[in-house]
Amino acid sequence: MENKKAEWKRSEPELKLINMESVKVEQIEWLLYPFIPFGKVTIIQGDPGEGKTTMVLQIIAKLTRGEPILLNKKSQKEAQQDSEENLKQEVLSQDNPIQPVNVIYQTAEDGLGDTIKPRLLAAGADCSRVLVIDDREQPLTMLDVRLEEAIMQTKARMVVLDPIQGFLGTDVDMHRANEIRPLMKRMAVLAEKYHCAIILIGHMNKNSNGKSSYRGFRSIDFQAAARSVLIVGRLKDEPETRVMCHVKSSLAPEGKSVAFRLGKETGFQWIGEYDISADDLLSGDARGQKSRIAKEFLLDILADGGMAQKKIEEEASKQGIKKKTLRNAKQELEIDSVKRGNQWFWILSE
Repeated sequence: MENKKAEWKRSEPELKLINMESVKVEQIEWLLYPFIPFGKVTIIQGDPGEGKTTMVLQIIAKLTRGEPILLNKKSQKEAQQDSEENLKQEVLSQDNPIQPVNVIYQTAEDGLGDTIKPRLLAAGADCSRVLVIDDREQPLTMLDVRLEEAIMQTKARMVVLDPIQGFLGTDVDMHRANEIRPLMKRMAVLAEKYHCAIILIGHMNKNSNGKSSYRGFRSIDFQAAARSVLIVGRLKDEPETRVMCHVKSSLAPEGKSVAFRLGKETGFQWIGEYDISADDLLSGDARGQKSRIAKEFLLDILADGGMAQKKIEEEASKQGIKKKTLRNAKQELEIDSVKRGNQWFWILSE
């Protein structure tokens, strides 16, 4: 009996207290502000075929070349016009490394030679900096020691598991919190220990509710462990336009939704900020309706000739059309801006 008590005492963890006075304040470093932080876990989710993987491969391509991920596409003339029109176009900023970095990309669905590499090449990636753990003999899981060994060996600044469901292990039930928590804890520890951004890509469930909070993974512990959660989806009335929406941001204010175009002819192109929420995106019609109304408004109000921008904005506001939606519609309709005296006029292109 005494031996059992002694053994029990030895198994008890030693009490250690951390005094917050001694804790140093640390600044968050960002791969892409405010969407993807270094040293943390980010989840990117959406329905199959919505462009999640393509978007991430585009980000990987930029990182391997040490280039900015999101660029302000405006010409110098357009920027000057916006300045004189007092439009505050926000530049999508980031703190990604100046030098090219290594990335670990693991896929459980797509072929490396026939799918992933062609996409990387199309995105202009330096493929010598994209590493894959060979798991053909033994499938990789989130608890696999090879994952940490690969991060150490490659010094990767970004690690992607695509999709997360393919790296849980055959014995893990996504419905059970006690089975998911150790996996997500392991990802968080690795991200912090090696100061890399870990991105988990996942398919959403088929809940018809449409609410983003109900269409994530089956266990809430996935999102609870992630510091940033993004949703990618397409616009119902504009199938080539996809949008990335922020649904959780623990380290910074939620970022404004960002759109990109994914077309057979044009390929991948960042568009910029879009006025749409995650719930509206998932419902499938809100953004298309707003865009359609704005376009119809502009075509109607400019049908008889140019009009001062200020007057257009005033009339649009009366109809509940936001400035950002109005500008997106102007861009899509390729409406010209012409300065007359001290005012800017919008004119339909001939």
